[in-house]
Parts: sequence; structure tokens; C-alpha cells
Amino acid sequence: MRHSKAEHSASTDHARALAERGLGDAEAAGRWMRDQGIEPDVALVSDAVRTQQTWEQVAAGAGWEEGLVVLSDALYAAGTDSAFDLVRDTAPEVRTLVVIGHNPTVGSLAELVDDGEGDTEATTTMLTRGFPTSAVAVFSVDGDWADLGPGSARLEAFHVGAA
Repeated sequence: MRHSKAEHSASTDHARALAERGLGDAEAAGRWMRDQGIEPDVALVSDAVRTQQTWEQVAAGAGWEEGLVVLSDALYAAGTDSAFDLVRDTAPEVRTLVVIGHNPTVGSLAELVDDGEGDTEATTTMLTRGFPTSAVAVFSVDGDWADLGPGSARLEAFHVGAA
């Protein structure tokens, strides 16, 4: 998931908070994930303010415990390859992982892992809409996280909230 709509400025980029619209969009994304039957074991979240707030609102909307979160300073500045490594470092006992980060990294990560064999509507929407704020791509992965490679995950659903 890409973080929700943030304020345009703050003392630093890292300190940018969610805009009012972002708060609502994140909560709505959480409700959508709940309706999809998503129950994460862990959430890997960039330690930027806007991603932390996105997680809090998503968790509230979905009714999840916020304690599932692992804040990552590495995810904040990660490029696609580094973010991919962070996902592959996920413990094998984690069955469902939610990742909340920044673009262009999360969008390119979604494209990298997509096997092209998933839900046609989700694939079309992801390719035509791009990865705007609050976008959620849901993938299924066979095997351990450490074995995840390019083109090895199936896109099951894609959601973009209000624009």
C-alpha cells in the first residue's frame, strides 16, 4: 500500500502528516481490506509520520490491532531492490504481510512481483491508474518470503480510494 494523501509541507519530508482527506482514505482502505478478508500477521511500515498515520487509520478501519506493526527507517528511503529485500526478510511464519511505503517504490515493487496471471480487472486498473495515494495491491505468494522473486506473486485485487 502507498501511504494516504499527505500535507504538502512540514519541517522535513519525514515529518509530513496526513491531510484530512488522507485520514479518511486510509480508514476506507482498511474497511476495504477487512471486506476482502485480509488479516495481517505483521505490518511493515515506513517510519515516516504519514505512513505511520496511514497504518493507524487502516488498522482502525479494518478493526486490526495496531501492535502488529514493525516500523522501518530503511523502508522510508528504500528503492525497489531494497524494499524487495525487506519483504524477503519477513519471517517464514508470517502468512499475511501488509507493507505501507512510498512511491515510486511501492508501485514499482508491485509491478516487479506481479506474475501477470492474476485478476484481469485488478491488473488493468493497476496499470492504467498507476499507484496513487491510498492504493492497495493484494498479492498471493506461494512459498516462503525469502524465495519471493520477480514475477512470483499473483495480483488478486487492486483498490484505489477516492481521488
